[in-house]
Amino acid sequence: MAQRLLDKTKWIASNAENLRHEEMRDLRGLHKYAVADWRIFYAIDRSERLVDIHAVIHRNALKH
Repeated sequence: MAQRLLDKTKWIASNAENLRHEEMRDLRGLHKYAVADWRIFYAIDRSERLVDIHAVIHRNALKH
């Protein structure tokens, strides 16, 4: 699963311009992407063309 998550973060970065990003309601500027039971939280800096990964968290950890 770790390799799958790493591959997906690279894919997000490579395709950032072509994706429809799901922005967090309460954390403006932060987006999330689901991979199985995991969530990748990231921000996009379009001027620098960077995708900054903030966290990779299992969905059960988010229910607390």
